[in-house]
Amino acid sequence: MKTIGLLSDTHSFLTPAISTHFSDCDEIWHAGDIGNTETADLLEKIKPLRAVYGNIDSIEIRRRYPLNQVFECEGVKVIITHIAGYPGKYSARALQLIATHIPKLFICGHSHIIKVIYDKKLDHLHINPGAAGREGFHKICTFVKFIIDDHHIRDLRIIEQNR
Repeated sequence: MKTIGLLSDTHSFLTPAISTHFSDCDEIWHAGDIGNTETADLLEKIKPLRAVYGNIDSIEIRRRYPLNQVFECEGVKVIITHIAGYPGKYSARALQLIATHIPKLFICGHSHIIKVIYDKKLDHLHINPGAAGREGFHKICTFVKFIIDDHHIRDLRIIEQNR
């Protein structure tokens, strides 16, 4: 069993609430637009970090993290990428990733709009945690916490914080 803290689009800002909410997590996953290496370093001090780079990320972040993460966690195949769309509106690149790796959990960021949707057609859970940073049009920072346990994703919570 693993407890996961998921966020995206921090754009070089971490609310202190991240540390509080993610302190009991086993891992933190970041779906891109980290912003700078200092933000990544702060997250890594909280818990082990799996991340992808986003469209605003520097060359330093791009050297440190890949465009896509494809891995298995507690029997669940996971894909994390930054720009992908959402069920019924996936980009061609996202559809290729999904067809190649057949995930049970597909995670992306970029839109700053939180979405948790079960994609019946492609048979996976889609999560976009919204935006945890201050940059962008969103009024509230959002991030997600959930448990992966023996092939199951459960106890998903959306956390909202004022910018």
